[in-house]
Amino acid sequence: MQSIFYERASDPAHALRLAQQPGSKFIGGGTNLLDLMKGGVEQPMRLVDITHVGLALVSELPDGGLRIGALTRNSDLADHALIRQRYPLLSQALLSGASPQLRNMATVGGNLMQRTRCPYFTDTGFDMCNKRMPGSGCAAREGYSRTHAILGASNACIAVNPSDMNVALAALDAVVLISGPQGERRIALADFHRLPGNTPQQDTVLAPGELITAVDLPPSPFAAHSHYLKVRDRASYAFALVSVAAALEMRNGVISQARIVLGGVAHKPWRVPAAETMLAGQPFSRELARQAAARAIAGAQAYKDNQFKIELAQRAIVSAMASALHNAGENA
Repeated sequence: MQSIFYERASDPAHALRLAQQPGSKFIGGGTNLLDLMKGGVEQPMRLVDITHVGLALVSELPDGGLRIGALTRNSDLADHALIRQRYPLLSQALLSGASPQLRNMATVGGNLMQRTRCPYFTDTGFDMCNKRMPGSGCAAREGYSRTHAILGASNACIAVNPSDMNVALAALDAVVLISGPQGERRIALADFHRLPGNTPQQDTVLAPGELITAVDLPPSPFAAHSHYLKVRDRASYAFALVSVAAALEMRNGVISQARIVLGGVAHKPWRVPAAETMLAGQPFSRELARQAAARAIAGAQAYKDNQFKIELAQRAIVSAMASALHNAGENA
């Protein structure tokens, strides 16, 4: 059995120093990393515990937005008064993810780094997985592909991002704050996760040794009209076959701007700005929503077992938009 060194960081600067040692991994709630370690998928040499570095606060920004510390627990964030009031879409998405017990442990930063649940990745009994063993092939392409991507996939990988939170954050134009050996940087959530291309082992643009410190949310005009819809095989503790974060800003019965982001269909939250632009300046109708939905999944490519996702994604978009339109009383 491989030995693992454990060290507890006292502050972010200390955590960054510890993480520069080879084979280091940050650990917060551990809800994903520990499972992958038990299965032999992840094999870190050193765990850097960041649970005591002071990154669990939610605070207001001068512009009216919010800053969410990377170690904020999912359950605490979902129930935070300002999140429920200003960003109900995020609260809905968080409550759709996992069980209450897992939400009590899982952190925002850990959720951003959550790895795919593709069975060919999580089970080391399968020899072909480019994400786990680069260059070995992608067993999912010819295997059981029901839960896999229909958008943005590559010959190297057709896995999907499993997070509900990420889908909502993409719709809310979130920005991820990063600290590392080269200093601090800000990355738009839309640019944080990668499409697989030829390097599917790289889930994000995070560089080795960098630490997520917070997520910034700009002021949102979507609080009154937003909805997170998750379509899954069972009502509790199941990953999305397809999910939709839909958000509308309405003025005098007309859509002034919209956000449509899909989950469960790609290696990252899937947003097509052109589909959102189709809605601007128009009163809502189901026909308009169907046209936007068709644009949102343009270019979709199904595999042996997931052809149904193409139609399901479009129906889910229409349903989520209709729910968002009528959520004014619920979310106000």
